[in-house]
Amino acid sequence: MTRGIVFVLLGLICLSHLSCQLLSVPSSCGAIPNEQQMKWQEMEYYAFIHFSINTYTDQEWGDGGNKPALLWPSEYTEYSVKNSPWRNGKGDLVKELAEACKEYGLKLGIYLSPWDRNHPDYGRPEYVTYFRNQLKELLTNYGEIFEVWFDGANGGWGYYGGAREDRKIDRKTFYDWDNTIQLIRQLQPNAIIWNECGPDIRWCGNEHGSIGETNWSLFDAHEYAPGTADSKVLRVGRESDPDWVPGEVNVSVRPGWFYHAYEDAKVKTLPQLLEIYYNSIGRNGTWLLNFPIDRRGMIHENDEKAVLDLASTIKEIFANNLAENAKIEASHVRGNSRRFSASRVVDGKKSSYWSTDDSIRTASLTLDFGEPISFNRILLQEYIRLGQRVRAFTIEANINGEWKEMARETTIGYKRILRLPTVKATQIRFTVTDSKACPVISNIAVYNAPQILTEPKITRNKTGEILIYPADKESLVYYTLDGTEPTLKSAKYVGPVFMEGKGSVRAMSVDPVSRKKSQMSREEFGISRKDWNILGINDPNVNNILDGEQHTAWHRREGVPSDLIIDLGQEYDLTGFRYLPDQSYIFPSGIISQYEFSVSTDNKHWKLVSSGEFSNIRNNPLWQIKRFKQVKGRYIKFRALKNTHNNDIVGYAEIDILTL
Repeated sequence: MTRGIVFVLLGLICLSHLSCQLLSVPSSCGAIPNEQQMKWQEMEYYAFIHFSINTYTDQEWGDGGNKPALLWPSEYTEYSVKNSPWRNGKGDLVKELAEACKEYGLKLGIYLSPWDRNHPDYGRPEYVTYFRNQLKELLTNYGEIFEVWFDGANGGWGYYGGAREDRKIDRKTFYDWDNTIQLIRQLQPNAIIWNECGPDIRWCGNEHGSIGETNWSLFDAHEYAPGTADSKVLRVGRESDPDWVPGEVNVSVRPGWFYHAYEDAKVKTLPQLLEIYYNSIGRNGTWLLNFPIDRRGMIHENDEKAVLDLASTIKEIFANNLAENAKIEASHVRGNSRRFSASRVVDGKKSSYWSTDDSIRTASLTLDFGEPISFNRILLQEYIRLGQRVRAFTIEANINGEWKEMARETTIGYKRILRLPTVKATQIRFTVTDSKACPVISNIAVYNAPQILTEPKITRNKTGEILIYPADKESLVYYTLDGTEPTLKSAKYVGPVFMEGKGSVRAMSVDPVSRKKSQMSREEFGISRKDWNILGINDPNVNNILDGEQHTAWHRREGVPSDLIIDLGQEYDLTGFRYLPDQSYIFPSGIISQYEFSVSTDNKHWKLVSSGEFSNIRNNPLWQIKRFKQVKGRYIKFRALKNTHNNDIVGYAEIDILTL
């Protein structure tokens, strides 16, 4: 009898051992993240700060000709804070920041531009040695560095020790990035390295605040040099590439990267910030949000309020996961084991996941709530430690006994958040319709997000009519024309309102049922354009430049230099101008990067009042504001000298002038 028991026990042990062999975890699929990349991805969003001499000169991109500007006492250049009067030349802003990060438990990142427009050797081999020496200082003198960040600057016009000239480099070879990256690995082995094409993180291809709806964390970290990859490829990654190089979305909380007082009223609103959240973190990316530090050395109150409102709203949206109360069933379970069961997607553990047998690439999970529930958000996560697998999936809802498809999408990755119309359903079905290998899904969550009203859009057309557009047709709009904040007692917008001269318009949307209000939108207008005429151009579409609509544009394809001459109708005291490039959402064209602006009283004798460049305009194609000393003029001539793509297209969305 004893032998029989022992035999049975041994048999069970053998069967158990065989079962464990059959139920091995899925093999990894393609490239996978390392531990540093996982820690970075799980942060989801974090902050950038921009603070330098530009903060005090009101520039976005200094030309290298200002007074000593570098933020730490570098041994390798005199263009340094050591030669400034601040702290009697003994100051080290990077050190103070590093100490503050340590005090408050924050991770420290370092951003060093590879393009020093001050250094006389830029463009020569000696410059790369100088650049690496500065990098060594930053990576050895300030403690543990979490992320090292480089912009995609690759030469152009600069001060260069007084040469004041245009210098071009071979962006594929000049910086010798492989050896620079090797240096970083030696000095800061745990640091994540961001460069436009990797090696650890890649750019999203724009500074608008979005990455592709299809977004693979896979890329070839060695194929492209910074500045050479197509922005379309950067947006979506490449499914079959050999390296794990996920995307990062970098965007500023206000239009510019550096602080400008005139942008205090242009801080991104809550709906705009939420849109970026869903288009970055919600699309398998991370979000690097920039704060332009003001002249007090602080984050401005408006910026602070905006991000705190965002944080509290995100917390509210994702506070109640309705999936936790649902009964979950899977069409397939790996080895029919509890270890890979459907319940793993709601257990709150990062290390667990639902999976299928290796041969199963199409499978579904059904969440049954027992009664109708309202929802409008679905959050999905893959267990990316085994690679990114899902190529396509659908979401269906059982509404009044009938299945209705709510979404048909592509990739998931670390995190995918879908915004859906609010519906009531008793069941939700998630189906992987195409996958590179058996799916490994670690999390499914369902939420019912509260309504966030979007502020209305305000424009003024050429005739002087103020047009206000609510984000949805149901909302009411209240507005003011005197710069005061609108209330429910303010004028209700029912149609165009005439405003000929300078003025300030404020507006808000209101839900007619709940009386809930949106944030306020605002626009400042100069003189009316109704008497303006563009001279010497017969194309009627040229008037798109003056129509007040930012998403219409006009392009000239005759090369540069290219002149745009406008008769303002009468003489004014001019103090500056504004230029808005083509606003095509992802791939604008003809963006002017270098210009001359002249003024005349008679269209014969011209005075050059402003010239130079629009810094970083290719990546951040927003309103460009240039001011000059007061001058009388009736005619203006805006001359395009160069565009961002070095071709023959010159584009304009809007032109405006500044007056006393």
